[in-house]
Amino acid sequence: MKRLIIAIDGPAASGKSTTAKLLAKRLGYVYLDSGAMYRACALAALEAGFEHADLQKLESMLQNIDIRIEYSPEGNRVLLYDIDVTKRIREEDISRLSSDISTLRPVREKMVALQRRMGEKGGVIMDGRDIGTVVFPNADLKFFMIASAEERARRRCEELSEKGKPACFETVLKEMQERDLQDSTRALAPLRPAKDSIGIDTTSLSIEQQVEVLFERVTALLSKGNR
Repeated sequence: MKRLIIAIDGPAASGKSTTAKLLAKRLGYVYLDSGAMYRACALAALEAGFEHADLQKLESMLQNIDIRIEYSPEGNRVLLYDIDVTKRIREEDISRLSSDISTLRPVREKMVALQRRMGEKGGVIMDGRDIGTVVFPNADLKFFMIASAEERARRRCEELSEKGKPACFETVLKEMQERDLQDSTRALAPLRPAKDSIGIDTTSLSIEQQVEVLFERVTALLSKGNR
């Protein structure tokens, strides 16, 4: 049976990452976390003493960067130069730097090249903001997941609360809207649905329902291909 390349794009807290992980597990596919790769790149830049204006140092670092994502039953492990940085890349300083350097052309070009290499044999699901438009424009299936800003802010507040970091809903909502604007208007690989993507509004859907909707689309395509 053909092993597909599945791209899932959408704004923050639209449900794409959790859905991608669960769908990959259900299909027996590899989940490639594009955000984790950018975070690992940010950590490498930080350790190399990168300053935002020094693109020459950044490009030098990118030439030899080694990022791998390995599957484990407890969740993917992110390796930077063979060192497990799964937890480190989720810390706040890396989050901030990742957001900054992800807009730089040398970084995006290098990450896209690595992502394509990881997914070239199929059997992968990748989520992000430009997977269906830039990374895998020829993906077998492309989904674009959305939800209202209010619902996404509610989800993010709930997530932060579970981590013991309660947040003000209005503040989170404002930050969400600002990030949406930044992502959709940036010059390099802006957030937008691919022309052949399938739109999924998750505002009123549970995670289980989201996974089921995508799974039905995948199995329908696989069944069609086997006729």
